[in-house]
Amino acid sequence: MAEPFTPPSSILIVGSGVFGLSTAYALTRRPEWAQTAITVLDRSSGGEFPAKDSSSIDSSRIVRADYADRAYAHLAAVAQDEWRKPGADSWGGEGRYAETGFVICADAGPEVRPDGMRTGLGFAKSAYVNALELAEKEGLPEGSVVELRGREAIKQASGTGAPFGDWGYLNKRSGWANAEKSMKFLYDRVVAAGRVKFVAAAVERLEIQGKRVTGAKLQNGTSLSAELVMVAAGAWTPSLVDLRGQAVATGQVIAYTDISDEEQARLANVPVLMNMTNSNFMITPSNNVVKIGRHAYGYQNPKTVSTALVVPKNEKDSVFPEIVVSQPYTHVDDAKLWVPAEGERDLRQGLRSMVPWPELKDRPWTHSRICWYTDTATGDFVITYHPHWEGLFIATGGSGHGFKFLPVLGDKIADTIEKHCPAEFQDKWSWKEVTDIEKAIVTEDGSRGGKVGLLLMDELRKNGSRL
Repeated sequence: MAEPFTPPSSILIVGSGVFGLSTAYALTRRPEWAQTAITVLDRSSGGEFPAKDSSSIDSSRIVRADYADRAYAHLAAVAQDEWRKPGADSWGGEGRYAETGFVICADAGPEVRPDGMRTGLGFAKSAYVNALELAEKEGLPEGSVVELRGREAIKQASGTGAPFGDWGYLNKRSGWANAEKSMKFLYDRVVAAGRVKFVAAAVERLEIQGKRVTGAKLQNGTSLSAELVMVAAGAWTPSLVDLRGQAVATGQVIAYTDISDEEQARLANVPVLMNMTNSNFMITPSNNVVKIGRHAYGYQNPKTVSTALVVPKNEKDSVFPEIVVSQPYTHVDDAKLWVPAEGERDLRQGLRSMVPWPELKDRPWTHSRICWYTDTATGDFVITYHPHWEGLFIATGGSGHGFKFLPVLGDKIADTIEKHCPAEFQDKWSWKEVTDIEKAIVTEDGSRGGKVGLLLMDELRKNGSRL
């Protein structure tokens, strides 16, 4: 029988994004953690939490239970119950959440590839089955989830007159949330708890004594120590802990364009739109801005680093050897950073296909962004104790779909810290056995499109005019 869990005297949470900040909040609400000193550390230079180039700091994120995987679908449904609650003190209050619906579609073709993996159509068909099951479970009226057979049905459901797929469905119970405002809401709640110390500093590397992780050495030369260290640094996590074979940082393209008051009024209540085959999506426009994104295989940015804690093969081996890691490169690194021409072309095509209005066809982008995912091969999160290093807990691998779980994820992570990982996620969130750490991680859950193996710096060096 497992020994009862005793909370540590102190916990250092590296990262204040969705995983880190939600965990800090969950711990402040657990009486058994009342004597634990909780510190949240982030690399923010201006004192903002999360850092301003964190993937969760953005205008909008899709909130949906439309998953091909049943476990995630059911957990997302629980999160949605929280998003829907009214009032300023609720997650979705004060306009943070809007349930405008979600049209998820795909192009015609096979549902399964020759290698047995789902296609975009296969993902959409499986998500439809789970959406129907949830609708029945919740006793929703008929018509809450509507199958869209053919391009004309998709055109009518889109709200924009866009036949942007061959088969799909409309889930009226999905929507979107203002990500940045939601993170600010969570941060304010954590601060109000009066239990958490926030430290704005960049981590150079983790510190160890023998096989135990004892804290973090900061780039300013100081150190922070704790009995338990949790690394939840998003796409920066693989630069601190060797995650080769587990997770990799990938950059995804997003672009924005301004619209008039009249155009905003026409688009204010259209559903979130996504084609699973080409991976383009549009979240319901707000504040006179249209946002187009691509949920793709993404760009990698491989760099040689000696900051990631590696399990040594032999006693004399360094625990911080030089390894190659894909690292984020954001507008904080380069204020003039613009998405590569390859990605911009896809985003332009996405805008034209989802909002086929002549006046928007060539509307210039006002700005663009590279959003950094922490991808795993299956799209599952990595939420577990490290199998080798004592005192080290990992919470990462959001794979571009973690934000929607914000109201419930912290408690699930806290449960897992307490060694009560939800049964349906024990395998999914576990540390995987890796036979080839050099093998490229490609997320093959059926939700991705685009090209595999794109390198960010190569694409940025290529010439190409903005479309």
